[in-house]
Amino acid sequence: SPWNIATDFNTDMAFNIKEIMGMIEEYDTDCHIGMDICEISGLIYDYTSGYPFLVSKLCKILDEYIAGSTTFPDKKSAWTKKGFLEAVKILLEEPNTLSDSLINKLEDYPELRYILNDLLFKGKEIVYVIGIRSIEMALMFGFVKKSGNNIVIANRIFETLLYNLFLAAPEMQQDIIFNAALQDKNQFIYNGHLDMELVLKKFITHFNEIYGEKGEKFLEDDGRRYFLLYLKPIINGSGNYYIESQTRNMRRTDIIVDYNGEQFIIEMKIWHGNEYNARGERQLLDYLDYYKLDKGYMLSFNFNKKKESGIKEIVLNSKTIIEAVV
Repeated sequence: SPWNIATDFNTDMAFNIKEIMGMIEEYDTDCHIGMDICEISGLIYDYTSGYPFLVSKLCKILDEYIAGSTTFPDKKSAWTKKGFLEAVKILLEEPNTLSDSLINKLEDYPELRYILNDLLFKGKEIVYVIGIRSIEMALMFGFVKKSGNNIVIANRIFETLLYNLFLAAPEMQQDIIFNAALQDKNQFIYNGHLDMELVLKKFITHFNEIYGEKGEKFLEDDGRRYFLLYLKPIINGSGNYYIESQTRNMRRTDIIVDYNGEQFIIEMKIWHGNEYNARGERQLLDYLDYYKLDKGYMLSFNFNKKKESGIKEIVLNSKTIIEAVV
């Protein structure tokens, strides 16, 4: 019987990329827009992983708020990558029932914070084990999903929302490096463009002054957290960031920053020697090719007492890489 209550309900309610493309193609045909259906569908899926509420919400924002605005006067200009990124920014900034629900769950179940903190900031691989209360709750409430034998954050939108929430905690915003970013922020923006190289230079200076004597364990657990804490007030209001899930681990993390329609890729990693560094450079080149960018950034946390802290520029395969060492 289809109503047998002993039968598990295993239907995946998320849209796949083909289903999203079908909806976007139908909308494009009805409205005579002429958008790049593959690009827009890919962006929607990349940011939402097909989560139905998020798919619909982003499309609604594009249709009703972005199109017809000063920057995007018609649907054709709105349904572009730049318009989509603006829709993501609006979604993350506005209150809605889903984000309110997630925030309330974190307040009601404090143990969720520990597992999410390990995933977001420490890059830990957490194996799915049935019966572990915090894991089961994170799955049930939609914070995470299963990927192979592990659990991962459910999608980029949730991930950015959670990063913003954790970094907005009072104890974080009272940190010295957060206040340093607030004081520095005006010098990083020129004619609407973000000077990421200068951001890295100033971060190195502040980090070494504030945390330089804290030791290796501190850097491994908190170095990446404090870069995001420094970055957040600088891009706040005009940009967003997310972590590339395929690279978030104990050794390296790639941050993609969207600012006023521009994208910046920053690879953060723990220094493990020149060979590992060279491999990181090659991996960054692959990402630059994928995102069609000519310039990328590397931020290394080096525990070697003889390290040379600072920034240098190298050119590989006609791509420019700015390497920063803390």
